[in-house]
This record gives sequence, structure tokens and C-alpha cells, in this order.
Amino acid sequence: MEKDNKNNKTSWFIRHKKLFIFLAVVFLMIVAMSLTAIFGGWAAVKNVLAFISDQILGIKWLNNLIGLLLTAIFGSMFISSAWGAALQFFLYDTIKIIFLLCLLIFIISYIQSYYPPERTKKILGKYSGIGANTMGALLGTVTPFCSCSSIPLFMGFTSAGISSGVTFSFLISSPLVDLGALIILISVFGFPIAIVYVIVGLLLAIIGGTIIEKTGLGNNVRDFIKEGINVDAATIDMTKKDRMIFAKDQMLSTLKKVWPYIIIGVAIGASIHNFIPQEWIQTVLGQDKWYSVIVATFVGTPMYADIFGTIPVAEALFNKGVGLGTILAFMMSVTALSLPSMIMLSKAVKPKLLIAFIGIVVGGIIIIGYLFNAFNFLFI
Repeated sequence: MEKDNKNNKTSWFIRHKKLFIFLAVVFLMIVAMSLTAIFGGWAAVKNVLAFISDQILGIKWLNNLIGLLLTAIFGSMFISSAWGAALQFFLYDTIKIIFLLCLLIFIISYIQSYYPPERTKKILGKYSGIGANTMGALLGTVTPFCSCSSIPLFMGFTSAGISSGVTFSFLISSPLVDLGALIILISVFGFPIAIVYVIVGLLLAIIGGTIIEKTGLGNNVRDFIKEGINVDAATIDMTKKDRMIFAKDQMLSTLKKVWPYIIIGVAIGASIHNFIPQEWIQTVLGQDKWYSVIVATFVGTPMYADIFGTIPVAEALFNKGVGLGTILAFMMSVTALSLPSMIMLSKAVKPKLLIAFIGIVVGGIIIIGYLFNAFNFLFI
């Protein structure tokens, strides 16, 4: 009996070997940062984080390399002009975002291969209340979907009988916040702003889902969604090779969907950064303009893009002195409330719920925008 217990413990540790490796890496990182703080002080920690943000995640060395190449090809006069700076901005941001996007989607998709939809539904079905809504919002962070791509999964969760609080928390957070976006946000804006964006995005998702559930609005779903047949598909065992193929296919599929928006977003960002005078931007979206958050929210809402396409535009606005709250409002409205996704959602929910959903999200975005403009000095 004792031998069997030892064998069971050994097999349990073997099965969870990857988890222990991950926890060990996290522990070593915490120890390293703690030692840095003890011996070098907070300034040393900030320098380490800045290096990670700028050179590893931000790939700033690539920007310098592109600048040198353009100077060698076109000369220093061109690279110092507005057109030269715009071309450098465009090449750098496009390469950086697509590289990070592919890398992160591959990693996330590989992890997702262990959690097929039916297994995810079973896990979520065990929870209720705020805890369940939090789980739904957190699930959205590991699903690299745009708003249109997340709606079919939302419909599947609803058909499976999962509570409206969970499904709408997922629907809000999925296009708004994901791990890939977090890494790219860190590379552009640094750790504090990126982490704050993720936190407020999750809070908006959890609160929005809770309001829809507690008010009973979540019952206003189309009948064919409620009556949908939920097939409990058997879990298919995948080999490591299968998971690699799955991750590669997901990466390529996502890239095919989003690359046009990345190119358009970077082109707009390059134009704002190099051709539109700062005075013009601040006249409309300046931090001292009370209406800037509302304008940014309603301008962003009809647009269709994902978080990766909005980041270059946000970066250009940030460099032009636009308030952080206004930038967050623009990014959130574009990613969470695009016109095509609202048209798709109208086929799944009744008008009363659709209007309430839009109102809750828009209201939350505007409140977040004004709060961050008020406390802008804490981050910049």
C-alpha cells in the first residue's frame, strides 16, 4: 500500500511537471527582482523593467536598426524629414506588432489546445455570482479574438446554459483584453499603463456582466440560442505534434484576419505622428477639453479593428500629448463595440438587451476615460 502511494505521488508530480517548471521560473523571477530591490533600490528595479519593456518587449533596437538602414539607403536628409520619420515609424511598428502577435498567439493557442470548448464550458458551469463572472472575464484574456470572432463562442456558452453574467463578462473582455495585447501594450507604453489598461478592462467586463445578470436583462436572448443543442463532444487526445500544428494554424488564421487592420492602424499612427500638428490634435482631444473622452468614444465605436490595430494609433496620440483617459476610451470603444460586431450580436440577442449592453459598455468606457484623465499625472 505504501509503495502504491509513493508511485501515485511520483506519477502526480510527473503529470504536473510543466506546472512546477512554470512556478519555479516565476519564483526565480520574483527572487531576482527582490534581490535587485534590496541591493540596488527601487531605481534599479525600474531600470530593469524599463530594459525589459524597451529592448526585449519593445524591440527598440529594431527601430534603431531600421533608422540606420534607411539612412544608408536614402541618406540622412530623408530620414530627418517627415516622410522619412513616417516610413521608419511604419516599418518598425508593423514588424514589431506582427512578430509579437505571431509569437504570442502561437503560445496562447498551444495552451488553449489543452482546454477545448466543451471542457471550458464544464469548468465555467461550476461557478456562479461574481466569482463566475470573474472567471468569464479572465477566460477572455486567453482568447485572442476580435469582437466578431468572440460572438460565436458567446453563443455556444449561452446555448450550454452558462449564466448571462459569465457569457457577457467574457464577451466584453475577449476583444478588449488579452495576454498578447498586454505584451504589446507594455512594449509601447511601459508596464504601468499596460497593467492599468488590463485591470480596468477586466473590471468593466465583470461589472458589465454582473449588471446584465442581476437586472434580468440577460434573459433577452433569441429563442434559437436558448434552445440550441449542446453536443458534449468527447475530448480528443492530442499529441505534442498535433498541438504544435493547432497552434500554428490558429496563429496563421488570426494573422490573416488582423493584418489589414494592423497595416491600416500603423499607417494612421504614422500620419498622426508625423504630419498632423500637435496643436490640432490637442484642440479636439486635449486633456483640458471636457468633451475629448466622449468624442473619442463615439468616434471609435463604429470602427472595426482589434486591439492590435488600435495600438499604433493610440501610440501616436499619446506622443501628441492626448490624455491617457481619452486614449483608453478610444481603444476600448473600437475593440469592444465595433459596428459589425453589434450587427452580429443583434442576431443573437433581443433589441432591449443589445441597447442595454451598448449603454453599459459605453457608460463604463466614458467613466474610465474621465477618471484616467483626472489622474493622468500618476502615469506620465
